[in-house]
Amino acid sequence: MARATPPVRGPLRYGTVLAVLVAALAAAVVAALALGQVRIPPGQVLEILTGGAGPGPFRTIVLDVRLPRVLLGAVVGAGLAVTGTVLQALVRNPLADPYLLGVSSGASAGVSLVIVFGLGSGLGLATTVTLPAGAFAGSLLALVLVYGLARRGGRMTGSRLVLSGVAVAYVFSALTSLVLVMSPRAENFKEAVYWTLGGLGAARWDMLALPSVVLVAGTALLIALARPLDLMLVGEEGATVLGLDTSRFRAAVFVLASLVTGVLVAVSGAVGFVGLLVPHAARMLVGAPHRTLLPVVALAGAAFLVLADLAARLVAIPQDVPVGILTALIGGPFFLWLLRRRPEGAPL
Repeated sequence: MARATPPVRGPLRYGTVLAVLVAALAAAVVAALALGQVRIPPGQVLEILTGGAGPGPFRTIVLDVRLPRVLLGAVVGAGLAVTGTVLQALVRNPLADPYLLGVSSGASAGVSLVIVFGLGSGLGLATTVTLPAGAFAGSLLALVLVYGLARRGGRMTGSRLVLSGVAVAYVFSALTSLVLVMSPRAENFKEAVYWTLGGLGAARWDMLALPSVVLVAGTALLIALARPLDLMLVGEEGATVLGLDTSRFRAAVFVLASLVTGVLVAVSGAVGFVGLLVPHAARMLVGAPHRTLLPVVALAGAAFLVLADLAARLVAIPQDVPVGILTALIGGPFFLWLLRRRPEGAPL
């Protein structure tokens, strides 16, 4: 059994960690706004953001092109990191994240159906209504399947949940591939393929409202549930002895995590491994208690994805590489490293 990370000692150190992460996120945002195919001096970026610069091409690039993308990256990164942290607690497994449990695969399948068959595009509703609706439907269907497969004899164990999630993820990935092959229009096929790779290049101001509201509300609710989440780390028997209905609590929080993931996939595509990488790094800084962990995870996830998207934009200029490719290249080896570190005979 891996040794638990000790909690942060005192408010001063915790405040320092939060201050450093806020500064890192701010620096990442400025760098992402300044760098790209067109480079803008950081001082001029700050001037544009504070309203000191007049109309011009740099102002258009910063405010209309890059800023929505950067803000969307911060929201998606924070949301994926938070849901990954919570899912790891629910199943008591450090390898869990929304993608491993099949929720993101279900959302991706729903989004692919909407894109390929043009649902709502004729009415101008594809981005604002039908994509989120398709993601919701896919993630909830995946949730129902995973929950039904994992629950046996009135109980649901973490290991069975993970294995059910992997199986459901494979099924929905195959369904997504089938939908792409059946695409009647080449342009829809290309858009859906790019979406499944995970990218922020389509970000617009009107895409920010829904994921931002869902992120703030979901994170606030999960912080309020910090004590039951901490009890889940003790194990089902221990949590039950302490008065927690583990099956009901796990089902409720799993629904919440699924809905948050569905909204994020609808606006960003399948960006993987953020929910796996960030929680481990955050626990090294502040320990495992969720009341202190979740705000740190949200800030770290936001900064991580903003920087990852910046790197994806710079690595092959003028090509815009989907950020999901980069996070997979980082997260895949990290997943294998975690797998090697697990004790012999430890449950999945």
